[in-house]
Amino acid sequence: MSSSGARWPIARRDLASLSREKTIVLALLIQLFIAAFSSFLVVGLTSLYDPSAIDDGAEIEVAITGDAEQQLLDAARETDGLETVSYEDRAAALAAFDRGAVTAVVSAEYAATDSGDRIDVEAVVPAESLRTTLIVNQLRELLVELERLERVDRAQFLEFQPVDVPGETGGSDYFSFTYTILIPLLLFLPPFISGSIAVDSITEEIEQGTLELLRAAPVSLVDVVDGKAAAMISLAPLQAILWILLLRFNGIGIDHIPWLLALVAALATITVVVGVLLGLATARRRQAQLLYSILVLLLFGATLVLPEHPAATVARLSVDSATALTFAHVGGFAVLAVALAAFTRFYVANFDPEAL
Repeated sequence: MSSSGARWPIARRDLASLSREKTIVLALLIQLFIAAFSSFLVVGLTSLYDPSAIDDGAEIEVAITGDAEQQLLDAARETDGLETVSYEDRAAALAAFDRGAVTAVVSAEYAATDSGDRIDVEAVVPAESLRTTLIVNQLRELLVELERLERVDRAQFLEFQPVDVPGETGGSDYFSFTYTILIPLLLFLPPFISGSIAVDSITEEIEQGTLELLRAAPVSLVDVVDGKAAAMISLAPLQAILWILLLRFNGIGIDHIPWLLALVAALATITVVVGVLLGLATARRRQAQLLYSILVLLLFGATLVLPEHPAATVARLSVDSATALTFAHVGGFAVLAVALAAFTRFYVANFDPEAL
């Protein structure tokens, strides 16, 4: 068997063996679930960091009381999702809250200061729950509107012109979560998993003594490593293609797919190279996996110093807003991957198998 022809049977053997690895199969199934039901997950996960994304149409009954009651009522009319009820005093409002007649109580009182009257606001909401999170979010919008109206009313007393505040962009939370978190997550996980599998593949061959059997065949150590690395590297783009198809099936548009796959392949090459080198250097699975996890996290953290983070690169490519810098980043990762792959082949070619 020729040297180049020996790599593909080894690659096929490693890919076939993955179906018997329960941990790997479970990781793939989790990613498959995330991609297949992405439209539902986006709604749920977005609500964790922005509850306002799921409270459209929900009316919250708020008891309003205090000297500055009218100011609160004016602000409430400009705030969506609030239904206000006025009470003569705070005690009556709290009694209604205890009966469940209102969801929250907001009292506003004037307080004299050296610079003029100030409005002190106190709010009462139910005990901690998801409902409480939504209520607090609505009350925050009410107070922001109250502050805005007060600034407008008191603008004539300003001694200097304040800096203009930029208007709202009107961006969608679902859009942001999908393209800045979900898609990068699904595209980065396959390379990381491929590198971890490469560590297992190399160290298990060494620990179980099967690497000696492979070396007894008419193949070199370089061919063995090439075959294993090729199998693990090819696994990442294949997963990425499947995730992208499932995302598009869920109505999530993704552009520049070839560039995204090139980035995934480059990252997979880098992580697999790291895994192979650690596997050969340590020859122990547990030690190699620990070092791999730490090193990959450090490498991922080091990308923060780049002009554009890899997650931003994925997001820009996906929404068709890529710049020259974005494409340059993909090219840079590809060049780095090729250089590391060449170094690894050189290292393996000069590696002493007897040291294993």
